[in-house]
Amino acid sequence: MAVELSERLAAVARQVPAGAVVADIGTDHAYLPVYLVRRGIAPRAVAGDVHRKPYEAALATVRACELEDRIDVRLGDGLQVLAPGEADAVVLAGMGGKTVCSILAAGRSVLAKVQRLIIQPMRDISLVRRWLLANGWRLVDEDMAREGGHYYFIMAAEPGQEKVKDAFWLELGPRLLEKRHELLHDYLLKRLGEIDTVLAEIKRAQNAKAQEKAALLKQESGKIREVLSEWQ
Repeated sequence: MAVELSERLAAVARQVPAGAVVADIGTDHAYLPVYLVRRGIAPRAVAGDVHRKPYEAALATVRACELEDRIDVRLGDGLQVLAPGEADAVVLAGMGGKTVCSILAAGRSVLAKVQRLIIQPMRDISLVRRWLLANGWRLVDEDMAREGGHYYFIMAAEPGQEKVKDAFWLELGPRLLEKRHELLHDYLLKRLGEIDTVLAEIKRAQNAKAQEKAALLKQESGKIREVLSEWQ
């Protein structure tokens, strides 16, 4: 069975250290673990999912690829499918940021032995960055992928302490800003267009709530323009 990764999952895969035993939480069809094991990046993997149908789909994929001896598919909630020390790297991709933070908070005993987290939240991205920094993790790398007109943010974190010089950097991604990631530049231009559109709509509303939202959007727009001005 041939398994090809999307741009999003390929960017996630690039953050997995060679030789790491990896756990893919919320694995869906287990395409990522299969890819990592087949490529020799991971010697073994755990594929976990809380829902029965994705769990069964993952089982079917692993069996079709004849990798049952190297990929263990488990049904369970978040990091509860793992014992402490069982995985070197943990992947949480394709779920909301609030869900990611809940899974991490509930699995602290497992996290204590994890060497790297690779996270790709679908939303509330800055919430995840803030959780990591507040709970003894530092961002060692960040990447982006663009797929079907959507932008995806990928972060890799390892145990350690980190402070950012500007809280707004956590909205955009400290490592992305440092490397001046091309896709971040494109994303910020797109975001400015979205803000301008919303501000034009709000202009017609006179209520206090709308004006409060407009003030926040103008503040965000100003910070983005400041970042882009330094990009040149």
